[in-house]
Amino acid sequence: MVATILTAAHFIVPTVIVLGILIFVHELGHFLVAKRSGVVVLCFSLGFGPKIFSVTRGGTEYRLSIIPLGGYVKMLGEDNEEELTPEQRAGAFSEQPVGKRFGIVFAGPAMNFVLAIVIFTFLFAFSGIPERAPEVGAVNSGSPAEAAGLQNGDRVLAVNGNSITNWDDLSEAIEKLGQNPLTLQVKRGDQQLAITVTPSVSEATNLFGEAIKRPLIGIQASEKYDVKEVNPLSAGYYAVLHTWKLTKLFFLTVVKLVQRVVPLNALGGPIFIAQMAGQQAAEGMLNLINLIAFISVNLAVLNLLPIPVLDGGHLFFFTIEAIIGRPVSIKKIELANKVGLFLLLALMVMVIVNDIMRLIRGA
Repeated sequence: MVATILTAAHFIVPTVIVLGILIFVHELGHFLVAKRSGVVVLCFSLGFGPKIFSVTRGGTEYRLSIIPLGGYVKMLGEDNEEELTPEQRAGAFSEQPVGKRFGIVFAGPAMNFVLAIVIFTFLFAFSGIPERAPEVGAVNSGSPAEAAGLQNGDRVLAVNGNSITNWDDLSEAIEKLGQNPLTLQVKRGDQQLAITVTPSVSEATNLFGEAIKRPLIGIQASEKYDVKEVNPLSAGYYAVLHTWKLTKLFFLTVVKLVQRVVPLNALGGPIFIAQMAGQQAAEGMLNLINLIAFISVNLAVLNLLPIPVLDGGHLFFFTIEAIIGRPVSIKKIELANKVGLFLLLALMVMVIVNDIMRLIRGA
């Protein structure tokens, strides 16, 4: 019994920490910009459902609710059909110019991006940037690399005189130079060798499992990583680049999901997040902090999708309003919200089923 409780705590505590931070930061973005815009905030809640406790300050109820899978900021006049007195109109969300409303809604995802950048800046400044080493882990049989004499453990230092610092540099250099002969400066033990190899166009798979043709020499990366030390003052620059790279990756993943390139059973839900949080917490606090940043970018991208009910859906309607010069009709918004809510509920059921099936399979 005690062992079961400890095992549950191993997953529950990190999960509550991860979700709590992500939800708080997201809702804080809405809250701060709403306050700054003069909008009356009636409630700031972490979690849904029955409240555990609450306190009211400055006309805002700050609430902690029992279901830690979300949160919300309730503003005066957020419901377009809400009756307002003349005195209330100045502080009502619905009475604000479309630009202010856009800013209040966009602030939630924006704060998730900011959180990720801050975390990555901290990690890069104090721990460096982990990069896959440009070291050969395996040489494919019958490949140009085997014919040229490359061996497992060889570390590529340069391609055609251009320095190589990580595996991505090596991969990009080979693809850029096409089928032209390459001179690889290689470190093998205590020796440095110059090896010439000519890539051949072969079929490979990309990150999403799609078959692509590209120049290859027939080597696989080792499992070794190098840590790139960066000046703390430039860590923020690398953090922004890394956040942008993740953002593009997540948006592309959504596109591949719609195209059915990525199967829907690859999606994970709250149970999967709990597993990841528990595993990363067991490996160290820095790993858990990195996971928070990773999911924060994911959450920002998800909320920016133009799906009704999500922040992106509201931003979509605000954009239309700004273009046509009048609000979208309430009936159309309500219909869209019903469709969006149905889609989100269906998605939630699907990811929970995926999570359960992974547990059954022991994955």
